[in-house]
Amino acid sequence: MPESKSINQLVGPAQKAAVAALLLLVCVQLLAGQNTDEWQLLVRSQVENHHIDAALTLVEQRLASAPEDLEAHGWRGRLLAWKGRWPEAETEFKLVLEKFPNDTEILTALADVLLWQQSYVEALRTLDQARKISPSDPEVLSRRARVLALLGRSPEARSEYQQTLQFDSQNEDARTGLANLRENTKHELRFGEDVDLFNYANAGQTQGVSLSSRWNQRWSTVFGVNAYQRFNQDAVKFLASTSFHATARDWITVGGAVANSQSIVPTSEAFFEYGHGFRIENRWLQGLESSYQQHWFWYQGAHVLTLNTSQVIYLPRDWTWTLNVTGARTGFVGTPVAWTSSGWSKLGFPLRPRVTGNLVFAVGSENFAEIDQIGRFSARSFGGGLRYRFAARQDINGYVARQNRNQGQTDTSFGLSYGIHF
Repeated sequence: MPESKSINQLVGPAQKAAVAALLLLVCVQLLAGQNTDEWQLLVRSQVENHHIDAALTLVEQRLASAPEDLEAHGWRGRLLAWKGRWPEAETEFKLVLEKFPNDTEILTALADVLLWQQSYVEALRTLDQARKISPSDPEVLSRRARVLALLGRSPEARSEYQQTLQFDSQNEDARTGLANLRENTKHELRFGEDVDLFNYANAGQTQGVSLSSRWNQRWSTVFGVNAYQRFNQDAVKFLASTSFHATARDWITVGGAVANSQSIVPTSEAFFEYGHGFRIENRWLQGLESSYQQHWFWYQGAHVLTLNTSQVIYLPRDWTWTLNVTGARTGFVGTPVAWTSSGWSKLGFPLRPRVTGNLVFAVGSENFAEIDQIGRFSARSFGGGLRYRFAARQDINGYVARQNRNQGQTDTSFGLSYGIHF
């Protein structure tokens, strides 16, 4: 029998070097694959635990050692999007798409950040590309329907939602989208009646009607007229305002009002407001809207300037908490100018699917719509209200409040309003 030989005897030096290099390459690839799996598992674990900052740190460490890792760039885009850093996320997604233009997951993620930045046309263009690649993907179809609805192309949006349900009959986004299209309205017409019961004067009444319109994603208007009967005088006031949403998070409002010559409400008003919304990554806070307003009131014999800041805090389970602080500069004929302060807080909460409630507490003269609520006095107010949506496009609002002023004066107020949406 021939003598057996070892591998060293069967191959020469060149062959041995090639085998060693091949084995080294395989080991490096295996290790690299293992490391890649490890960092992605760590990132997913942090995301599942809502530790977005920690996950982003892991991804950025990965990119520091492997800057060409497109999977890491994709993860960075997702995390930045969740943090509200949409332009940076957009850059990351577009970087990935330069190499992989047919990645529908990245295309839909890019469409989301474009949507949040109100770049609806570009978002639709991105989703059109994803739809060509994956024409039956419910995620793509429902997103495209949402953008079409925002662009005001309701028939196309309805068709896209219906097609989504053909491929996924339980798709909640499509069901909700179709329901919203049926209830989609631009205008709210509201009629209201308010009554004030004073312990030092006859009752006061106010009747009002207003029309609020949201013309598109950027422009909205409010027009209204109020009739007052207070302290044996009558007044009629007309008001108007317009709001411009410069971005998804920023808005500017300007407006004014005029009334007939009398002494119970301002004969003219002017105001402006700037507001900004913030995304907050906290299990207890969902978001924050902060605004600043200046409001000028001109009465017969008095003038008032108010500087106001308001914070609306969005809490879990559709609860809201509003904080409002006002500084008022008052001037009366024959008296020096003085500053007064006031503030109020309101907690809003859902009670039933169609019922929401609120509780309010205020200190100081918190409303300068009437002459009896300006000047040098202290007060404490508390109250609450309910809103009942009894039909798809109709609701009723009601409230009651009590204000205890110094010198033993009280004001008990209540009101009811009816709104129709169309």
